[in-house]
Amino acid sequence: MENFNELKLPPALLASLERLQYNKPTPIQAQAIPLALEGKDILGSAQTGTGKTAAFGIPLVARIMSNPRGNALVLTPTRELAVQVIDILHKLLGANNSVRTALLIGGESMPAQKAKLQARPRIIVGTPGRINDHLERGSLMLNEVDFLVLDETDRMLDMGFAPQLEKIAKFLTQTRQTLMFSATFPANILQLAGKYLRNPERVSIGASNTAIVKIKQDIRYTTEGEKYNILLSEIKEREGSILIFVKTKFNADRLADKLNMLNFGADAIHGNLQQKKRERVIQAFRDKKHRILVATDIASRGLDISHIKHVINYDMPQCPEDYIHRIGRTARAGAEGSALCLISPEDNSKWKAIHRLMNPNEAPAPRHPSGDVAAPSRNRKGGAGGGRNRPFKARSEGGSSSAGKPFVRRENAGGSANAGRSQSSQRPRQKQAS
Repeated sequence: MENFNELKLPPALLASLERLQYNKPTPIQAQAIPLALEGKDILGSAQTGTGKTAAFGIPLVARIMSNPRGNALVLTPTRELAVQVIDILHKLLGANNSVRTALLIGGESMPAQKAKLQARPRIIVGTPGRINDHLERGSLMLNEVDFLVLDETDRMLDMGFAPQLEKIAKFLTQTRQTLMFSATFPANILQLAGKYLRNPERVSIGASNTAIVKIKQDIRYTTEGEKYNILLSEIKEREGSILIFVKTKFNADRLADKLNMLNFGADAIHGNLQQKKRERVIQAFRDKKHRILVATDIASRGLDISHIKHVINYDMPQCPEDYIHRIGRTARAGAEGSALCLISPEDNSKWKAIHRLMNPNEAPAPRHPSGDVAAPSRNRKGGAGGGRNRPFKARSEGGSSSAGKPFVRRENAGGSANAGRSQSSQRPRQKQAS
């Protein structure tokens, strides 16, 4: 499929695609949309940032526009992803459509959501917990849902939503089309697919354990005591919007406050914020009112902001798969981006787990340097590079010279023996700092 005009889509949907400048389908869209339009169930996977939402959104909207009686339900693991999905669906529907929709997520008013449901929406997007709340209260009926999407199913199971999904399944009719997307397919996902899907077509684009090729990935050794100073130096040397990941809500607020005191322009997002506040923070960052957003892992999925140039893992993720989703917030829709991990000795086990996930056939990741480490290195200026998608590939500090190649210059303080040496530009750099 070279373009969307080859498909028998409703004229209003084709007009929306043209307005949105969806000129050429991405690989996941080219594979999934024709099958979905044929009514096939789909079990699919694709790297983050490859257009997966439109891959199920376009056939969903086409079905709603073509069938005046059908309804659709989309389940997502997080509020942020649900908001993103319904926003894309609204854009696909177009401004002049009469299709009613409802967003059912926690943190929003139950009476307001009930009012939306009383208007009989044909498209419902929500999280499993809030969907179940409405089912138990009798304010939601799913007997007319004939198009079901489970987005990021692996994350839903990781978050403990399996019981809620089981309850939701009891309210759904058997005569429906189901699209299930997951980054990985362990036994529990395949078991769930057996319950939800009928003779599904498998669609897979790119390895689920690799990042987008246009994300340049670096690591930098540090210690917990020096991590903040290293972060400041990295922020000063980078251009464009930055997303910084930390592991706790408290640390997100504290780090944003410290950066604001230095006039860096930062805001924080985490699970303690009410939904309206989360939306305001994200919108302000989208509108470039703040250059930096400090976030917990609630932003690792569902945050689609094209101008994010850099992702910095100030704290390493608890789950190796979350690393891929974190750095996937940059290099969206074919752009380039960069990702940096600040690795302290306490991060050795997490770093090794990520390395195993990303490089399963290679040697284990090296440990953090023990004892004294070199003085902080001064690194490259500028934005993102491309062509690096294998993080933490170890090389010796005495690697071959890469003079004249982008993003590999190293000038060690004190004129050490390693001055002027760097790793190959074809590998993510490991940077040492005290």
